Amino acid sequence: MLEFTARFATAAEIESWDTLVTANPNGGNLLQSASFAAVKRIHGWTPQFLAFDSAEYTSYNLALEKGFPGLGRLWYLIKGPDTREVEHLPAMMAALHAFTRRARLNVFAAKIEPDIVASPEARAVLSGAGYVKVPDLQPNDSTALLDITAEPNQLLRNLHSRGRNAVRRAIREGVEVVRPEATEATMRALYNLMVGTFEAKNAGVAREFGYFRQFWSEFASRGQGRFYFVHENGVPSVGAFVINYGTKATYKDGGSLQQRSQYGDSHLIQWEAILDMKELGAVQYDFCGTPPSDKLKDPSHPHHGLGLFKTSFTKTVTDFVGCWDVVFSPVRYKLWTVAGERVLRQLYTRRTGQKFY
Repeated sequence: MLEFTARFATAAEIESWDTLVTANPNGGNLLQSASFAAVKRIHGWTPQFLAFDSAEYTSYNLALEKGFPGLGRLWYLIKGPDTREVEHLPAMMAALHAFTRRARLNVFAAKIEPDIVASPEARAVLSGAGYVKVPDLQPNDSTALLDITAEPNQLLRNLHSRGRNAVRRAIREGVEVVRPEATEATMRALYNLMVGTFEAKNAGVAREFGYFRQFWSEFASRGQGRFYFVHENGVPSVGAFVINYGTKATYKDGGSLQQRSQYGDSHLIQWEAILDMKELGAVQYDFCGTPPSDKLKDPSHPHHGLGLFKTSFTKTVTDFVGCWDVVFSPVRYKLWTVAGERVLRQLYTRRTGQKFY
């Protein structure tokens, strides 16, 4: 069994953070990036930059920290830790527990959500290590992933027929995709489309404009994010923000007018983004969130419509193991689960209007 030690990353490692994270065994994740750390720093979390060292590899991972009076600190290893195989996770978490105890960091629990494909074997490793399965927090713990390594003509042929036909028709009918700069007007336009889309589905946008403005600005300023729009009658009708991080690309945010006449416009935006991401070195395109594979055809699922659109590019839905709690202090963790988390999340949301996680 491979052994690990855990530590804080050095100043030099933090300076090269994205390079190190994208060199992790699974290529890292955009939610472990320096851009995302900068966003969460001003939204209630303290970023901690961690390294897990072994004789065979080092894994660099972002932990988001919140402190609670009487309980101590919670660490959220968002979409991490990145590990070569699920069997390494218990050793990594044992190393993290030893590090936090030795450094007297007063961490009572760590949330983890590694990008490990769900299977009975993977779940057995996590539950066998004593980890507690909790509700998933990220939308792409079930998602549609597309291999984009093929050359463009073959890649188009590889798409699900619904998506391929929509892209081809939009091209024939002269639908135009534009790539505006990350200005205030661009960001407002996308946010307004998102609000309209969520309202049409009887749901509210989870965060206010200021959060998205900072998120989009951080990634765009580092060359890690691009905006895409289609216009109809002179106004934005479909918009998207797509992130390139290492060899992974992610359709992070999007929205559209509910009444449109240009067929295939939203498909063409995705196709143009896929081609751009290929040029930037991505080999995988994440459509960022679908219903779980066993609920994909359930019309009552809140993400049913999104699932239909995203699986028009690829039929395959990948389920990851999701979110698990690693308990360092059983007594304080029990207090957290009995009332602490629920009460503190409600208080935080009332005070800030923001999502807790």
